[in-house]
Amino acid sequence: MKFITLVLSALFISAVCFAQVQDTTVVKEPVVRKAKIDKSKLYYGGYLNLSIGNYTVIGATPLVGYKVTPQFSVGGQLSYEYVKDKRYDTDYETSNYGLSVFSRYRIVPQLYVHAEFSEMNYKLYDIQGRSERVWVPFLWLGGGYSQPVTKNTWLNVQVLFDVINDENSPYKDWEPYFSVGFGVGF
Repeated sequence: MKFITLVLSALFISAVCFAQVQDTTVVKEPVVRKAKIDKSKLYYGGYLNLSIGNYTVIGATPLVGYKVTPQFSVGGQLSYEYVKDKRYDTDYETSNYGLSVFSRYRIVPQLYVHAEFSEMNYKLYDIQGRSERVWVPFLWLGGGYSQPVTKNTWLNVQVLFDVINDENSPYKDWEPYFSVGFGVGF
């Protein structure tokens, strides 16, 4: 009986040992693909402001755009301007800054329509000379003309109108806003 128990135990242990075969199956982890931006569809540009006199404005508005299709693009801009006003008894100096997002659709290679939502931060003064900073919204609609200077460089001229006409806007209702700038890759 001891012999049979010993043989059965040996068979059971060897069967358990054979059941311990290592699994060599490789499980592939799912590949997570990150969305890549096609850098060849990016374009850069911007605008410079310069007005010197009793009312001086010096500013810059760099922009980055992305061509979704050859005709349609979207982008963003940052804006900064230094202002010095000497038209009144008390001179004042301030800095205005803001940001915007825009879209452009090219009707033909040189003509485009433009829509832009912008927020600018202005320092406003009241009659007593007190000031406060406020964010002023703009919804610019209009169009522009692009003249190629080189293969990838353009001179842009655009006319925009603010359709929000916020009470704190420095522009009169439906006053056109003209701008001239350069673009690279547009």
